[in-house]
Order: sequence, then structure tokens, then C-alpha cells
Amino acid sequence: MSYFRDGLIWLNDPLNWTNPGGLLDRLREHLVITFWAVLIGCLVGLPLGIWLGHRGRGGGAVVTVANLTRALPTLALLTILPLTPLGFGKLPVIIALAVFAVPPLLANAYTGLRSVDAETKEAAIGMGLSGGQLLRRVELPLSVPYLAAGLRTAAVQVVATATLATFVNGGGLGQIITAGFGLGINVGGNQIVAGGIAVVLLALLVEGLFALVERLVTPRPLRTGRRRTVAVADPAG
Repeated sequence: MSYFRDGLIWLNDPLNWTNPGGLLDRLREHLVITFWAVLIGCLVGLPLGIWLGHRGRGGGAVVTVANLTRALPTLALLTILPLTPLGFGKLPVIIALAVFAVPPLLANAYTGLRSVDAETKEAAIGMGLSGGQLLRRVELPLSVPYLAAGLRTAAVQVVATATLATFVNGGGLGQIITAGFGLGINVGGNQIVAGGIAVVLLALLVEGLFALVERLVTPRPLRTGRRRTVAVADPAG
């Protein structure tokens, strides 16, 4: 039996998309979870990374936060939060996923600000720009490619990880996969594969869209040779 072929057949059945609890409903849930998790991650990670990068301090804290957060087992955090007053459902899932969205946003924001050429900043200060004006007119515009790269990484990570929301009744495309397992591999194998294909395609689509955005906001001279994932600057910097 070719589960991959059967999975494609399952995806080609319109009823599997439009029925209640079908792919369209689960895709909508998945995107809502992803949107709010990335938004919360942006509200936490970007301002903190920008502030630390502007001050030129806190590199060690950025590295520590990023490493500790990456070390957290995703499924463990998703399992623990529903046992708190947050309860089961989408809210604990969004909070848990936001935690995993923070590291790339924080690290890239910090690195972007620290990567601005020192002579450029000195020239701006020499022209009479205040600290706030330097941040708004010089550092942030030059850091936009790094901020976009962090957003791209965070979005793809959250889209992929949101599949685990099904284990705490959080919805999303993972529900398609777990429902297939509930039917047994012989009966629901095609549904399991179909759910996996849907997650992969969504992650690739998000990757492609944010890669395009990143390219559009990156000035042409900076496009060549710049790595997608930016390493955190030296903590001593």
C-alpha cells in the first residue's frame, strides 16, 4: 500500500476540505494560532532586542535567553501550560509557541542593531542626532533586513511546531494527523500522510513568502553573502 499516493488522493477529495473539522477549518485554526504566537513574540523579542542592541549591552543575556528557550522541550511546555489556570485550548498553545518565537526575533534584532557601522553612527551623532533620532533614522532602517530574517525564522518555526497543539486540544492541522492515528494505520494512514503533507506545504509557503519579504526589504548591496540566520553578536560587544 502506498500511503503517500493514498494521502494525495485524500487531499484531492473536496469533502475532506469542506466538511466540519476538515482541512479548511484546521488550516484556519493553524494560521490563527501562528499569527498570535508570532505577534506576541514580536511584541516581546523585537523591542527588547532593539533596546539592548541600541545600548550596546546585554549580549550575554541575549545568548542566555536564546539558548535556554531553545533547550525547552516543546511538547513538555505545551503539556505543562494547560495544567495552569490557562487551561486547555488555544491560549496556552499560543503562549507556548510565542516562547519559541522570541529567540530568533530577539537575537536578530540585537545583532541587527549591533551590526550598524560604528563610523556611520559617529557621523550621525556628529550631525547632532540624539539617541532616539539615531535609533529611528539610522539604526532601525539599516537593521530591517535582520529584523525580517528573524521574523521569517520565527514564523516558520511556529508553523511547524503548532502541529503539536493537537495534543492539548489546541486545534490546527495536527488534528488531521491525530484523527488518522485514531482510525488505525491501516484505515487512517492516508489521512496521517495527508495531514503531514499539508503541514509541510504550509511551512514551505510561509518560508517562501517571508523569504520574498526579506529580499524586498534588504537593500541590494546587502543581499550578497548575508546569511539568513544571523549569529548573535559577541556578548562583550
